[in-house]
Amino acid sequence: MKSLRLVVAATIAGLLVFLAGCVSYVGSLAADTLSSAILNQDDPIIIQAGLPAYLLIVDGFIVENPDSAGTLSAGAQLFALYGSRFPTSEAHAASITWKARSYGQRAVCLVHEPACQWQGMDYEQFVLELEGIDKNQVEYLYAYAVSWLSHLEATSADWIAVAELPWVQAAMERVLALDEAHDNGGIHVYLGILYALRPPALGGQPNLAKKHFERSIVLTNGSDLSAKVEYARRYARMMFDRELHDRLLTEVLEASVEVPGKTLFNVLAQQDAKVLLESSEEYF
Repeated sequence: MKSLRLVVAATIAGLLVFLAGCVSYVGSLAADTLSSAILNQDDPIIIQAGLPAYLLIVDGFIVENPDSAGTLSAGAQLFALYGSRFPTSEAHAASITWKARSYGQRAVCLVHEPACQWQGMDYEQFVLELEGIDKNQVEYLYAYAVSWLSHLEATSADWIAVAELPWVQAAMERVLALDEAHDNGGIHVYLGILYALRPPALGGQPNLAKKHFERSIVLTNGSDLSAKVEYARRYARMMFDRELHDRLLTEVLEASVEVPGKTLFNVLAQQDAKVLLESSEEYF
């Protein structure tokens, strides 16, 4: 599940905007400026060095507002980002994403009381329970699913973690049913990855994966380069479609990364695209 790291990163866009509203007016202006600086930064090393300070700020918000679902939701996504993209070790990734998962679970519990009983619930009952989530609660369910998935990625060597993927997928399917454009169509990238995790012979559904990747590209008019990277990595490689694989990655490398609110993640996407394209000859 290593490739999920780039996609988890994309969720920070919405939460940074939210965090700007979590502070006083003066603080809001500063947070808004910082949010813009992060999202439009073209040097990931600077972000990697600076994000720990932002994590402390979020933790402080949560300590002061432990019953704020919005703050917990934002914290879940920010810790998921850091634990998925910038951990110092596997143990560190597991620890950081566990905090993300905990924040996500607390957030959805606050806005939807039945969710407090979701942990450990059998799959069929969980799917039924998800029907109780309405459109006003989508952002919290999304943060819950993203943070949970980030933790499963960090602990993917554990088969128990892998076995939880259907629950995460069900949560994301519910988000899709309520608002397919949430997170600028990012939900489609996640579902594309989940449907492509297994080859067809082992129950994978590549046609659905392809559908989700292409839908995400349409919704963002191709401006989110991570969708094309994941499409190439997850679908084209699984189907041994080198022509599609190389075309998608070449498009990413030739695209402009300077898109308001997406520059950082497009730079990260180009880094991954370069590595994948360089290994194309060996892989195919």
